[in-house]
Formats: sequence, C-alpha cells, structure tokens
Amino acid sequence: MLKLKLRYPLSLSGNYVGSSIGQIMKTTENIKTQGTDNLITIAEQFTLQGKVISVKAFGSGNINDTFLVTLDSPREQYFVLQRINTQVFRQPQLIMQNMCIYTEHVRKRLQHTPLNRRWEVPRVLLTKDIQDHWRDANGSFWRAISFIQGSQSFDTMQNQEYAKEIGYALGMFHNLISDLPPEKLADTLEGFHITPRYLQYYEEVSAKTHVQKSPEVNYCLQFVSDRKIFAHILENAKVTGRLPLRLMHGDPKINNVMFDTATQQAVSVIDLDTVKPGLVHYDIGDCLRSGCNPVGEETEQWESVHFDTELCQGILQGYLSVAKEFLTENDYIYMYDAIRLIAFELGLRFFADYLAGNVYFKVKYPEHNLARALVQFKLTESIESQEKTIRAIIRDMK
Repeated sequence: MLKLKLRYPLSLSGNYVGSSIGQIMKTTENIKTQGTDNLITIAEQFTLQGKVISVKAFGSGNINDTFLVTLDSPREQYFVLQRINTQVFRQPQLIMQNMCIYTEHVRKRLQHTPLNRRWEVPRVLLTKDIQDHWRDANGSFWRAISFIQGSQSFDTMQNQEYAKEIGYALGMFHNLISDLPPEKLADTLEGFHITPRYLQYYEEVSAKTHVQKSPEVNYCLQFVSDRKIFAHILENAKVTGRLPLRLMHGDPKINNVMFDTATQQAVSVIDLDTVKPGLVHYDIGDCLRSGCNPVGEETEQWESVHFDTELCQGILQGYLSVAKEFLTENDYIYMYDAIRLIAFELGLRFFADYLAGNVYFKVKYPEHNLARALVQFKLTESIESQEKTIRAIIRDMK
C-alpha cells in the first residue's frame, strides 16, 4: 500500500501547479488582516448595549473571517463578528434571509414544544439602524451573531458518549426544521454538495493543469478515476424521487456542534450559512465523515486514518433517537452510500482546489489541500473496507 507522506520541502518551493492556471483560477478575494481599531469600529455597528473591549480572531473556518467581540455589558459579554466571503457566497443577503427564517421557525417550535434539556439557536444581531448586516467602505459584508455561552466545540471525537451527542445534535437540527417547507429557503450556494458538479469541475481543472506528478498526486488521480460512476448515486435518487428534498445544514462537521461545558451535552449547531434545500443524507454523511475519523481532518499521519465503526454506531444512535419520525425506508437504504460519498466528495473538492491553485479553501502551505485530499481518500478506503459492518449498524438501528 502507498505510504502517503508529503514532501514538505518540495511543497514549499511552490512548484506544484502551472502558474497560468493559478492566475486564471485565483478568484478568492485577498483577505488582509484588519487593524484592531477598524475591527472595533465595525463591531460597534452591532452593539446596542455595552462598549467593545476587544476584537480577536476566533475559530478555524476555511471560508469566512471570524472574530470574537468582548463587551463591557452585564447582559452579554461576547458576540461573534464575521466577514462573509462574497467570492464564495455571492448573495450574502440570502444567507441572512435564510438564517432569520430558520431561527424564527425553530424559536416558535421550541416555544410550542419545549425540550427537557438545554438547546440554543444562534441569534442574528441587528445593527444600530436595525439591519441584519453592515457593509464597510470597501464593500465587505459583515454580520454579527450571538455567542453560545458556556460551550465549546471539538475537532475530534472524545468518546462514544460524545458521538451520541453529536448525532443527537444533528437529529434535533433536522427534527426542528422537518416541518419547514424547503422552498421557503433560498439556495445560498448553488451546486453545494452536488457531487457530479464537483466531478465536472475537477475534470475541467485537471485537463488544464500541468501539475508536477508525485506518488501522492498519482494516487489521487487514480482514486478519483476508479470512483467516477459512484458520484451520481444520491443525485440520481433525488431525481427519481427515492429521496425527498428537505432542508439541510450543509456543513455539520463535529466542530460545528457546541457542547455545554458543565453537562457535556450538545447544546447547539452553529455555522448556518449553508442551511438550504437539499438531502439530509449529505448532512448524515458529512457528520459521520468528520466524526468517525479519530485522528482528524488535518492529521499528518496518513497511515493512521481510519473510519471508526463504534463512533459511527454512537452517532447514528443519537441521530435516530430524534430523527426516526421523519425518515423513510429509502432514507435508510442510502445511508451507507451517503457516508462513503461525502468522504469521497470532500477529497475530490480538496484535490481539485489543489490543482486549481488553492482558490477556494484557505491554506497554510501550497500542498495543504493535497494533504487534506489524501486524508479524505484514505477515509473513503476505510469506509469501503467496512461496508458490511456499517450496513449492519444501520439495519440494526431501524
């Protein structure tokens, strides 16, 4: 088996992709670090009470710029300030529209049928002139959302009890919007989680790119080639009516689930920019993809990447404890395919972005997206090697 080890000295040289394709495809805006005074000025647009004490970089998102604002206020000490990447989300006002519709719907649901445990939904904070966003002099799109107090997130799964809570969180998210008609929300990111489109983009990029071949690149090229036909499985099921269109989160990786620091129970699902019409299978697959990889998405230990079926069982147990009431027989039939597909899809996206010159995901070094792709492809291999076990877990929980 190929040992997946990146040659970092080579990657740092920058000789990883033809310069012409890198220049052509470089569409992501060049985000410069904001000065502290400027960030405070921006944060003050959203402060209806209290004085801004500090604004600091927060989180590890790959798309938007996120900051934690500290206030001198007895009511709320913090809120989250974000600059939306408008090269990715070209109609950011639709994000805010969706977020307001979603949060209002869930608020009413929880008022009508309160839960017997803590559950919070991030609130949209308005500007001083009662708007849900603010644009600076450069045209950047800023928004503020409430901070979930007394909570924390994790990049890797702690144990099976946490796995159950992760599953519960996603199941609760889906449950609370299961009666919200999909057509009420806009498609904020057209083509997102449509694997055939990512495959088409990859083929276009790879045809134009003169990439320096290496064992790692050759492995990825062959990996994608061997699985092209599989890319259409969920979309075909949607087109034929076997899987219904619902609302999905779009990015339910485990570090988007917040845990109460006292009870260690899941209390919120955050990062709502990609809440839109879609298949819940994309969420289920993405949650299991990120939750059942114990070494995490950014590991350098490629040989240790594997899909943990015990964590898979825990996540599904938690998910189905609140999601059974709206799932169909076909939903169960396609669950394994979703788990396998989304790991492959993310690897495909990372690899295509590497070939294109790193134009979508933020990177720390030139071969970062290649490294990420290798992790997801190794995870896909592990999922495929345990297909019988995973299908049995799904079958036994119906």
